[in-house]
This record gives sequence, structure tokens and C-alpha cells, in this order.
Amino acid sequence: MERVKCYIISYDISNDKRRTKIHKVLSGFGKWTQYSLFECFLSKKEMVLLKSKLAKHINDTQDSIRFYPLRKECVERTETVGGDLPKEEILFVV
Repeated sequence: MERVKCYIISYDISNDKRRTKIHKVLSGFGKWTQYSLFECFLSKKEMVLLKSKLAKHINDTQDSIRFYPLRKECVERTETVGGDLPKEEILFVV
């Protein structure tokens, strides 16, 4: 079984259309926790796939996406103080 690692992924995308596409790609890989931040539990293969999909939508001179790997100990000690987290749209598949 392939090991999974937690990543905090943040993005700064200057264009609304590109930002929306980046958000949609990341939504397929993890949980939206803050406006430009996702928590994703990914295998190495999933990380390669995610980076490939993101690369199709960014402008290298204007946008940035950062990947922060977290060790298991850090994930276990994560705390949240205040406020509701962003809500994902509910998807119904029929």
C-alpha cells in the first residue's frame, strides 16, 4: 500500500477565471479549509497527478501555488480557533 502524506496547499492566483479552475482542481484532491488553502492527503502518484493538472491552469509569471508537507505529528497537533470553515458545494450524483 502506498503511503499518504498530508499537504497544506496554498495558492495566489491573480486571475478570477484561473483561480476558479485551480480551486476546482484542488477540490477533487482535498478539503477546502480557508479561502486560498486546502488540506490534502495524497500519495506520491496523486501528488504528481495534482501538479500536472494544476500546471495546465497557472501563469508561471503571475501565479503561485505552494505545497507544505506535514509530518504525522504535526497533523495530529493541528488546532483550529474560531470561525466556521468554508463550505463545499453539495454534489448529488444521480
